Amino acid sequence: MAESFVVNENDFEYRFGDSGPKYLMKGPRMNFALVQFQPGQDFQAHYHNVMEENFFVLEGQVDVVVDGVVHSLKEGDLIHVGPGEVHYVKNAYDKPVKMVSTLAPYQEVDKVEVENPVY
Repeated sequence: MAESFVVNENDFEYRFGDSGPKYLMKGPRMNFALVQFQPGQDFQAHYHNVMEENFFVLEGQVDVVVDGVVHSLKEGDLIHVGPGEVHYVKNAYDKPVKMVSTLAPYQEVDKVEVENPVY
């Protein structure tokens, strides 16, 4: 049974218009998304019980706070976030940021929101 397929990012939309995730693939074993944030934008801090998440920065800069530790990432950086680690992403810079996000193993619902950190 063939599973291969091809999609183009232009056929998908970011969740919040010009920002948030744009899922090019959801399941059956992992999620693959492009994520974009405009200057000043962020998303609600959360963790996953089962899934691990990776962010790879394609363009721009971004702050990723993992369990209270601030990681300032730039183009070419990858951060791995394990299950149970609270993570918060904020574009504290003056240009948009674009990243790849992968989540695995796929779970339809595996997100627990928590209070955003102040840093």
